[in-house]
Amino acid sequence: MSEERDLFNGVTDDDEEATVTLTLEDGAELECSVLAIFPVNDMQYIALVPMNEEDDSAEGDVYLYRFSEDESGEIELGNIEDDEEYEAVADAFDELLDSEEFDELFEDEE
Repeated sequence: MSEERDLFNGVTDDDEEATVTLTLEDGAELECSVLAIFPVNDMQYIALVPMNEEDDSAEGDVYLYRFSEDESGEIELGNIEDDEEYEAVADAFDELLDSEEFDELFEDEE
């Protein structure tokens, strides 16, 4: 993750897709689509992709965060600060994508 995302503003789940609004270090807000929430080593993680990004340099970026929800339904995102943890999460996300693409191949044949 090249830019630090500090604040998580909330998840909106409309009929089309779940979205997250992140507040960047400079105070700007970044609207993201939720790609997946997935487990790695007994923890939950979330994969986000920026929506309607005007900056082409961010095209294809996926942001990975720790994900948790308390008893009241309050959702929290946390930065992954350990390189080893980040690698494990990135590998798990890649495997998830590979399995989704594999599943889609067989769905298209049916």
